[in-house]
Amino acid sequence: MKTKILVVDDEADLELLIKQKFRRKIRENVYEFVFASNGQEALDSVQANPDLDIILSDINMPVMDGLTLLSKMPEANPIVKTVMVSAYGDMENIRTAMNRGAFDFVCKPVDFQDLELTMEKTAKQVRQLRETLQAIQENNILKMYVDETVLNFMGRPGFENKLMASETVEATVVFMDICGFTSLSEVLPPAEVVGMLNTYFDQMVKEIIAQGGYVDKFMGDAVMAVFRGDFHLDRAIDAALAVRNVVHSNQHTLPDGKPYQPQVSIGVNTGEMVSGNIGSASLKRLDYTVIGDTVNVSQRLQAAALPGQIIITEATYERVKESFQCRPIKEVTLKNKVQPVMIYEVVA
Repeated sequence: MKTKILVVDDEADLELLIKQKFRRKIRENVYEFVFASNGQEALDSVQANPDLDIILSDINMPVMDGLTLLSKMPEANPIVKTVMVSAYGDMENIRTAMNRGAFDFVCKPVDFQDLELTMEKTAKQVRQLRETLQAIQENNILKMYVDETVLNFMGRPGFENKLMASETVEATVVFMDICGFTSLSEVLPPAEVVGMLNTYFDQMVKEIIAQGGYVDKFMGDAVMAVFRGDFHLDRAIDAALAVRNVVHSNQHTLPDGKPYQPQVSIGVNTGEMVSGNIGSASLKRLDYTVIGDTVNVSQRLQAAALPGQIIITEATYERVKESFQCRPIKEVTLKNKVQPVMIYEVVA
């Protein structure tokens, strides 16, 4: 599979050097390189090349430097991974780059063997992310069109039985609600309300996918996300923290001149749950989802959360207290729970 790489550097001889060092793999169509001399040219190239996998970017450049380019990449193409290329003495900028989302860095003068290993590692990460996105898209299509037409199209013996099968899984469920959003419908035109909500949802989904989760469903102004596999609880909390930050970074001015800055309340719970297609077979409307007490508790934790809070149970706290900063809140009574439950807030 070909890896497409954008090299951003104002040193003119770097393009020739890269073409020489990787000439065999360029000829074999393993690598394809695109070049830009500054961050602005790079942004234009990102728009023109949606199939880019990696950006190799210098930090110090005219017109637009590498750190500014890095800050614009989540909006330009959130899948592309950026590797910064800079001198050892530029460690402060390198740290800034890593904090802004750089995937890795290599130092000048460039060791091309190390650079190739870094590119291979980065390309693998991008491929995995694209595969996750494709799986989510395919899953969403099945959610919409699970009927005889689709089943016949699949053409696999026993596929319908597999589709109707259910299983018990160990996973983490996150409920995220945009606080106070419903009241905006009273002061904003419907199109503007829907546009704002979809913008927030897009931001939330990107953070969920980045941590290997998938969106189970949208419910009004809330999102239910599920995380499975290795370290699913840690990845779910990382996603929750990222969602809280990205949503809170939005700012709007309402028609009455008052500022509006959205916040989310989040509930996270982990454990066993039933996974399968739930719905009406006679209507041929099925929803591949998870159900059970673990899911219910997650939703009730979200209901107990204040704006900006990420709430977990004491049992979850004991599992993550060495990885995340948390603080105790209080005991609460959750629906269908006989005993009060001690809840904690994930701070960072």
